Amino acid sequence: MSAPVGLDDVTAAAHRIHGLVERTPSARSSTLAGLLGLDVVLKFENLQFTASFKERGAANRLALLVEQHAAAGTPVPGVVTMSAGNHAQAVARHAARLGIDATIVMPANTPFVKVHRTQVLGGRVVLAGEGLAGATAEARRIEAEEGRFLLHPYDDPGVIAGQGTVALELLADHPDLGALVVPVGGGGLLAGMAVAAKALRPDLVVVGVQSEGWPSMLSAVPALDVGHR
Repeated sequence: MSAPVGLDDVTAAAHRIHGLVERTPSARSSTLAGLLGLDVVLKFENLQFTASFKERGAANRLALLVEQHAAAGTPVPGVVTMSAGNHAQAVARHAARLGIDATIVMPANTPFVKVHRTQVLGGRVVLAGEGLAGATAEARRIEAEEGRFLLHPYDDPGVIAGQGTVALELLADHPDLGALVVPVGGGGLLAGMAVAAKALRPDLVVVGVQSEGWPSMLSAVPALDVGHR
């Protein structure tokens, strides 16, 4: 069985979102190099419009949705997603750009500033649930009741492919890298970057990093080979 996401998908995503998101710069950090005794390169995804790499996955998946319905000759449905912040803003922004009605379910305790930013970008916000699990349940209810497309924040091949474009840019700018150190939340960024990086550089080490205080990936996949720092 072939992998659900491959290098061709990430490359296609890069072409699809070209001009819709920032091609962010990367640079060597003398400060971190001095602290760690390593050559460290940082990629500045905080320079995206919503200050997050999440724009890549959202832009790609929404563009794919439009393409798929255009090919089938059917209208593009509204979308629903669940998020506590960055993905919410990314979906709201790119859905509005494409004229797609977007409902974003956010946990009931989401800070007002995140709710407001999502609304300003064009999303209809529904507050529900104690955390992301509660918001997900409400999003699935809305999906079924309103016939919307559920745009998952990370468990979606189109989102993963979009996030993988970070690695394409980073390796194009710094082909001599020996390792990629990637933050892990839901795993979409790590998955997409690993797909691209390992296809281009099989020898490249890819390391996922998450907080000991919030080990979501370890909790979901306890059999992972984990190191602690």
